[in-house]
Amino acid sequence: MEYTHEYEAAIRLLLDRVCPVDAENVPLELSAERVLAEDFHAREDVPSFERSPYDGYALRSADSRDAGAEHPIVLQVIEEIPAGRTPSLKLREGTAAKVMTGAMLPEGADCVVMFENTDESVRGAVRLFAPLSPGENVVRIGEDVSKGEILAKAGTIIDPGLAGSLAAQGVTKPLVYKIPRAGLISTGSEVVSAEGEVPPGKIRNSNRYSLTAALRSDGCDVRWFGVAEDKTESIAELIACALEGCDIVFLTGGVSVGDYDLTGEAMEAAGVEVLVHGVGIKPGMACCYGVKKQNPGQKLVIALSGNPASALTNYYGIVRPSVKKLRGLTYSADIFNRELFDVRLAEAFHKKSRATRFLRGQLVIREGQAVMELSQDQGNIVLSSTIGANMMAIVPAGSAPLKAGTVLKGFLL
Repeated sequence: MEYTHEYEAAIRLLLDRVCPVDAENVPLELSAERVLAEDFHAREDVPSFERSPYDGYALRSADSRDAGAEHPIVLQVIEEIPAGRTPSLKLREGTAAKVMTGAMLPEGADCVVMFENTDESVRGAVRLFAPLSPGENVVRIGEDVSKGEILAKAGTIIDPGLAGSLAAQGVTKPLVYKIPRAGLISTGSEVVSAEGEVPPGKIRNSNRYSLTAALRSDGCDVRWFGVAEDKTESIAELIACALEGCDIVFLTGGVSVGDYDLTGEAMEAAGVEVLVHGVGIKPGMACCYGVKKQNPGQKLVIALSGNPASALTNYYGIVRPSVKKLRGLTYSADIFNRELFDVRLAEAFHKKSRATRFLRGQLVIREGQAVMELSQDQGNIVLSSTIGANMMAIVPAGSAPLKAGTVLKGFLL
């Protein structure tokens, strides 16, 4: 088949058409891996009071000015302050307070000396052997976070650090993007369920499960709508059904140019505007991307090859950035390009590449360099070679066979 777009243009086209899903508030304990839907500004300083980073003594630095090994300074200990207790006394000249790690400093204190640098042998007093500077060993107000500063922008994934920071600011129901609903349809009269015996001439539906795994790994809730036989009306009916309750719809099969390749025609019959029919990559050239305009907004309909490895390659190489943006992540074609890194081939690749080729394999680090070990068979239908693959490398169109050690641009899966 002839392709209509280069892969970079296809990525941009899809990204331009997709919009993030709606937002909702969720309990913080259920927010891990969700995407923040608004900028997160600090509501208060952290810490909100000056505190001690060590077990020791809080004092006035001026009282320690003349302390030395030969002439220690003796300060009266007027209070003991554990973490969580508010000091009750103000330090005056010649006094100190015993403080535990995390304890609030009493009024008048401007420094802390660690226990190990003092002598506590005198009952009710502490001896210092060196002077301290103002602010020494003091955790200042707002040292971690200052009130009003942006801690995370919309489009940030909630990781453990962000979850803890939200809690520290009293945010227990952050506003996050909803989990996108992805509809999944298989086409082809030859496709049967994965379980049970396979009748002669039929094939088990592996695409359903490989794409479900990919989409769920990328934060989507996947809904299965079944297998459509090779009839335009059958495929169109399932597309329309999936569009009703899903944010994006995926199909596999029927996107080449054979007599039974009817997915593109069915997309149009379901009111989908076809944007792309074929992309200049290998594997995964056969595909069809479209958009269904609705009120409000629009939804992407992505039809991929029925060949399992081809479908996954097209998904990772072109479609995945749009799924990330749909999820609410800040994502653009420029970001995709910035995610690319140099990787050396561990072995030769002996085929020419008329179109842009995506190689799959495993990233390893050897002598401080990123090296890609190629999966054994890069064929369109060889799904088993994707097992354990954690990256892809991009071979430019028009490339001759590649020698071991060739440097390519790659990206992680």
